[in-house]
Amino acid sequence: MTAQRSTTRNPWAWIPTLYFAQGIPYVVVMTLSVIMYKNMGINNTDIALYTSWLYLPWVIKPLWSPLIELFSTKRLWIAALQFAVGTSLACVALTIPGPSYFKMSLAVFWLMAFASASHDIAADGFYMLALPEHSQAAFVGVRSTFYRLANIGGQGGLVYLAGELQERTGSMQTAWSIVFWVLAALFVAMALYHWLALPRPPADVHSAGHTKFRELAHGFFQVFAEFFRRPGILVVLGFLLLYRFPEAQLLKLATPFLLDTTELGGLGLTTKAVGIAYGTVGLTALTLGGLLGGWVVSRVGLKRALWPLILLMHVPNAVFVFLAMAQPQDVAIVSTALAVEQFGYGLGFTAYLMYMILVSEGPHKTAHYAICTGFMALGMMLPGMWSGWLQQQLGYLPFFVWVLAATIPSFAMAALIEIPAGFGMKASP
Repeated sequence: MTAQRSTTRNPWAWIPTLYFAQGIPYVVVMTLSVIMYKNMGINNTDIALYTSWLYLPWVIKPLWSPLIELFSTKRLWIAALQFAVGTSLACVALTIPGPSYFKMSLAVFWLMAFASASHDIAADGFYMLALPEHSQAAFVGVRSTFYRLANIGGQGGLVYLAGELQERTGSMQTAWSIVFWVLAALFVAMALYHWLALPRPPADVHSAGHTKFRELAHGFFQVFAEFFRRPGILVVLGFLLLYRFPEAQLLKLATPFLLDTTELGGLGLTTKAVGIAYGTVGLTALTLGGLLGGWVVSRVGLKRALWPLILLMHVPNAVFVFLAMAQPQDVAIVSTALAVEQFGYGLGFTAYLMYMILVSEGPHKTAHYAICTGFMALGMMLPGMWSGWLQQQLGYLPFFVWVLAATIPSFAMAALIEIPAGFGMKASP
């Protein structure tokens, strides 16, 4: 009876928490690190360069995904990696008060990024093993919602908390150290919870062994070769790398711009205000844009929706030009402008995700989709690395004008890709 319960546990008992846990370390590594370093006086060049390198584990995660298949169960991987993330968060909290906090915390963020990318592999694989296909489709929206809630909680709630603690303690180091201790405790608790709450699907078994390893390695390289032999692969890769070329640069400088003083060309917002405007209002608009984008594609298909969605994604970047020129101090005005930009980004990103699904179609769609996500991360990593240096050379206003010009490669690649008519459109009943 106990074994039966363990294999058929209610999905609501673990899917929301599993995907909330998947979202938190990503937002910590990609966004909270930027805000923390800006609060603690690191310049934009170093912030953009070094935090962009943290994308690398997500770029190359398809290379070690077979190890998750070979050794132990995905259930054990999930609990162990969540404990590793919790330990990493505690280590960040310990490094912040020290004299070499920048180098030490970056090293820990690097380890956390590898643990988080590996957790993504294990969690997504476990999801497919623990649920029948019809239930997978039913819970895909739940997955996405709780992942987005993790982003809002991280960029909104935790940033606001850091600002509130800074005001109470008078120390930014103390404030961020407390935030990371809270996160560490949360992740250790999640690891223990998932060790108890995750079901034990019969298919979740490890397959280590020399023969199995050789077979898997051979198949792994075959899958990679098949992906790169597809017709028009250079156009596919160009689109994956350049579609978010402007956003990759904008993303790294958005929060520094909001936090920098007006004398430096920024808006001079408090950390708490950034948590509200960008982390809560902006991300909520992003989520709504993504939902609407998915509905539009399901109604008219990706081919017809592509250009409207691309325009709606890139044109709203002009709000940063407006903000840099006007430098409004009213948080409501800033929040509204950011909501417009993020809503458009959510719409346009839907087209990108659907194109990755199209490219991945075939017998190896899971592996090919993982390869696509690697190129997606690479497309964010490389432009982000130089964006801080470029902004410091140009200033905020010319930099945001450059971001608008940087949409040209994205439009050019969109004109070259081929999309079958009706792809993505919901079939008529």
